[in-house]
Amino acid sequence: MFADTITALIAEGSSSQYTVALKQIATGSLPPGDVLVEVLYSSLNYKDALAVTARGKVIRKFPLVCGIDLAGRVLESTAPEFHAGEEVLAVGQGLGETRWGGYSQRARVSADALVRIPSGLDAKQSMAIGTAGFTAMLGLMALERYGVKLGEKEILVTGATGGVGSVAIVLLAGKGYKVAASTGRQEFHSYLRNLGAATMVSRAELEQKTPPLASERWAGAIDTVGGQTLSSVIAATSAYGAIAACGMAGGAEFATTVFPFILRNIALLGINSVNTPKPLRIQAWERLSRELPLEKLGSITTVEPLSKIVQLSQQLLAGQLHGRVVIDVNS
Repeated sequence: MFADTITALIAEGSSSQYTVALKQIATGSLPPGDVLVEVLYSSLNYKDALAVTARGKVIRKFPLVCGIDLAGRVLESTAPEFHAGEEVLAVGQGLGETRWGGYSQRARVSADALVRIPSGLDAKQSMAIGTAGFTAMLGLMALERYGVKLGEKEILVTGATGGVGSVAIVLLAGKGYKVAASTGRQEFHSYLRNLGAATMVSRAELEQKTPPLASERWAGAIDTVGGQTLSSVIAATSAYGAIAACGMAGGAEFATTVFPFILRNIALLGINSVNTPKPLRIQAWERLSRELPLEKLGSITTVEPLSKIVQLSQQLLAGQLHGRVVIDVNS
């Protein structure tokens, strides 16, 4: 038998105004789902911070448990794909947006949203990766599919001290790419070099308006920022290069021309980590379990209690956190 009550971080109200608080709820009040998961860990992503602080229109259904990631053990399953005792994870798939998410000691989850935690990773490590690391892998895979090759020119990673950027640097460097890291924080240069970055690029440099075509500097990029930064990256990407765009911390709109696309044949590759098809999710997680050095992952990860989630979210949005934050939902 399971405990009747659990702790969860619940958003209540409407899209125009809502509050977020830790509450005790009955296990029986969880929405329907094929699989009941004992959640062990979640993580803190940029989207989570926006939702928890009510600074972005992330949550589209109320009431709702926040948290776009979760990892834990199957307690019950009506889906033949999963069985009690198996370790599973879910990232995106509407969690924390339209489906009750991972900031809860238990969750009922549709089987289509879950994948097994691959061999070589445990629940805590999978959440050290979380949506951010999963997105970084999707970005790497997109660049590979387009044909971005190892060479003299560097791959640029913007927003480099964030979760996506930090994992992207480790993955790219591990594959042999020369990596340039963009940050506005000089005090983190040694941190980024330890992850594998060879060159530091000032965030302010990329925030300046550039001509439609600049000197061909980058073989490709993983951009987490958007806005003027993305415009600058497009202008300086070399012929037959590609940019994997996966974020908008610097703005949702950007300005460019057709010239980089028709004169240099570059590609802008969109990365959607929310509704990723299941076969691609499984492939990405299998690669993460093989290609992401766990000692590097550990060096960029901290574990914090769910009770501090509001404070942590405020710190993340203020640029006071770096790397990955795992959330222990049972503390």
